[in-house]
Amino acid sequence: MPRALKQKTSCVFVHGWALNSAVWQSLIAGLPEWLDVACVDLPGHGSMSGLAASDLDAQAQQLAAVSSRPAIWVGWSLGGLVTLRLAQHYPERVAGLFMVASNPCFVQRPDWTTAVAASVFEEFSTALHHDIDATLRRFLALQMLGDRRALKRVRELERMMHARGRASSQALQMGLNILQQSDLRAELAQLDCPLCWLLGARDTLVPVSLAENLPDINPAIEINIEATAGHAPFLSHPENFRRALVEFAGRMRAAN
Repeated sequence: MPRALKQKTSCVFVHGWALNSAVWQSLIAGLPEWLDVACVDLPGHGSMSGLAASDLDAQAQQLAAVSSRPAIWVGWSLGGLVTLRLAQHYPERVAGLFMVASNPCFVQRPDWTTAVAASVFEEFSTALHHDIDATLRRFLALQMLGDRRALKRVRELERMMHARGRASSQALQMGLNILQQSDLRAELAQLDCPLCWLLGARDTLVPVSLAENLPDINPAIEINIEATAGHAPFLSHPENFRRALVEFAGRMRAAN
């Protein structure tokens, strides 16, 4: 009898603040067929703009319904926080986490300096009430600092941001609140699923020095650093990004 075909590996992509699932479209086109890919919009973003934005727990609950079996969750920036909470509350839905330019604690604290100053998000929160479009353009530019093709990347992100409709003002404010208030270091320490972190050495929002602190939180974390990438390595270095993701998923697939 012919050997049964191995089931595909589920892989779900979760975008960052103010963006939507369109950011992944060019990337996923080059992924192997054995990856069963899904790209989701967070509440209040893209195709889900009509859904009321909610707190981190509620967003994780909504993501849990996306995949009926354990999946590899690819979480970029804010999306990484949501997938971390998902792994904590719904471990049966998580085969592994592939974290992209994300930080378990985005804002500096007395015992955590590997993050941005609280004033950065406070400024964005204040500006959001005065001019949403200008605030979003500034945020996109900040993500691309350090990228030698920054202007082109910003235009790409801006196009993607509007591709499925701009996020609601409520969702934008909720996202900033989550970034400002969340500290998931304790949750990360307790996770026992495969974990991989991809960081950009030129990222101005998630310091590359995070690579030195992550093993202290959870020694099982695999770390990859893209030396010339900023906050969106899947846009600036898509081939390297695909390679890292496929190698991570391939090892998990071979182990099962």
